[in-house]
Amino acid sequence: MPHKMTLTGSATGPLREYDRYVAFDMREKGSPSAPKGLKKSTFISYTVFVAKKAFNKTGLTKKSIMHEKFLIQGEPTLDIPIDECPGEIGVICFQITVLPNKNDKEANDSKDKKEAKQEVSKAQQEVVATKQEEKQEPVAKEAKPVQPEVNETPVQEKKAAPQKKQQPIQPKGTKDVVSFDDIIVPEAFLKTRPNPVKTEEVIEFVKRTGHLDKPLTIVKESKVLKDGYRRYIVAKTMKMDKVPVVYEHQK
Repeated sequence: MPHKMTLTGSATGPLREYDRYVAFDMREKGSPSAPKGLKKSTFISYTVFVAKKAFNKTGLTKKSIMHEKFLIQGEPTLDIPIDECPGEIGVICFQITVLPNKNDKEANDSKDKKEAKQEVSKAQQEVVATKQEEKQEPVAKEAKPVQPEVNETPVQEKKAAPQKKQQPIQPKGTKDVVSFDDIIVPEAFLKTRPNPVKTEEVIEFVKRTGHLDKPLTIVKESKVLKDGYRRYIVAKTMKMDKVPVVYEHQK
């Protein structure tokens, strides 16, 4: 039965692309407390081989793989040529998972605490309002003098002015507002993964203001997205039906 192994960490070298797979190097430190009488293990270097299809699903790129932390599950191999496997041990990857960033976790924890405080504060305000209503009920209300009815002539009748429908506020520079479902996202954008910290900042901005911080840039004729993929992700996360845009004419 093949030996299964699990690795965690980031790449220690650049991503190398081959015909149907990619490879990168990792390393892990051994246990700090070896059994008595045995030497402590030092760093062990690994070369991980991942199918391109599985790698693309993670959203990792040549640049982000050096900074993101991920988990590798696979088995060791000795059948890879030495020029493709500089690590001490080659690993055939069956599954690769990007682990959550520490900053993302702290931001989520802070968000949960903030929402909990808001709920407690709201409940306290409702209790105070209820007590104030209970105190005011026993007080007799002063009778207001009855005004004689005046029959107004048709000329005196006031016509209710039609209320203008207030348009939602849009970010500065917005040229138009289009349906979110009409926007077409190129495949090149779909293969990228926006910085999660900056994405969370835009989500918080939308929650505070009710609109995006900047409009998206699209081609007017085809509705293809040219810039603003992070804000597109935020609009999708916040389930926005309409999004602000500026146009770039098709060349």
